[in-house]
Amino acid sequence: MHIQMKKLILMTVVAMMATMTLTSCSKDDDDIVVVPTPEEQMVLNCAKPDNLKAGDRVAMISPSYFTPIETIEKAANVVRSWGFEPVIGPNVDKVLDGKIGGTVEERVSDIRWALSDPSIKAILCNRGGYGTIQLIDQLPFDEVKAARKWIVGYSDISTIHGFWSRAGVMSIHGTMSTTLAKGGTDKTCTMMRDLLLGKVPRYEVPAHQQNILGQASGVLVGGNLCTFAPNVGSRADATKAKDLILFVEEIGENMRNIDRQMRLLKMNGVFDRCKGVILGEFISCGTEFTDENGKVISIEAMLHELLAEYHIPVLCGFPTGHGDVNLPLVMGAPVTIDVRTDGASLQFDIDGDQQTVNTATITATPTPAATRMRLAGKIE
Repeated sequence: MHIQMKKLILMTVVAMMATMTLTSCSKDDDDIVVVPTPEEQMVLNCAKPDNLKAGDRVAMISPSYFTPIETIEKAANVVRSWGFEPVIGPNVDKVLDGKIGGTVEERVSDIRWALSDPSIKAILCNRGGYGTIQLIDQLPFDEVKAARKWIVGYSDISTIHGFWSRAGVMSIHGTMSTTLAKGGTDKTCTMMRDLLLGKVPRYEVPAHQQNILGQASGVLVGGNLCTFAPNVGSRADATKAKDLILFVEEIGENMRNIDRQMRLLKMNGVFDRCKGVILGEFISCGTEFTDENGKVISIEAMLHELLAEYHIPVLCGFPTGHGDVNLPLVMGAPVTIDVRTDGASLQFDIDGDQQTVNTATITATPTPAATRMRLAGKIE
């Protein structure tokens, strides 16, 4: 009888514990307190690389897709015309699986080569595409921080921007060799050159019907949505910090996938850590969602609805991304955005020769990108 009584008491205790566990799990979400991690309570503090000067060497590498040497050489001529000395990476002629610019080891080797050579002052990526996510676990934080060099690119290079920010170094979301090879005389190219030389833009942007008004300051992170969103939790995740200004652009994605990636960020608390959001261009993206009258909902309108609950300013229609106009941004830099009824501004709070740039005068050129922007209501 004594043994049976012990068993009965033990069974009763186990049942009570199970009930307590179920009760705890059945609480409303509002009762759950999520404690931020130390990383999520940190503000990114990135150093600005030195300005370039005439004669400085610029490395040209292919960390993503392969770029034909003829294209790289044309871009090198443009870099040379700017007064810099282009230096082509040792492995840019390598091709893996018909598209990627070499093995992981070869692409990482070119990055480390450019970082370790003290005569090289900046790194220009040849193109985007796919492949930088394969490099995350191989890239050296300490070497990036010690070298403190600009790296320039966009699209798939967004992964590297995130890594550079985590290493504590600013970088440039800007045009690459594939665009420079077309001549390098448009504003997209010359403003990137000027930024390398220390001329810092202060952008004035036309009003947009999906803007959310307000002013905010924070550290600029982000880039191509479907490139940086999958990096959440990785060594290249610059969104795992507080006081962010998040920049987003995309190309060729349907609205479902854009919404999915943005909600991935939401579920990981990214927007809780944002002070503001900048929406760039969404080129050749989907139009499958409609309102109650059957009218197509713009991507900006869809994202306005998602972001409105955070009560932070949202600057829409910034001419950066995969369009004809791709104005440079300093990633990892402290910035201030001011979104007003009559327009908006984006200011980089860094040292340099500040120059005001009215983006409306640049997008006024009748290019396909400018036409798309007008149709989307981005230009008043």
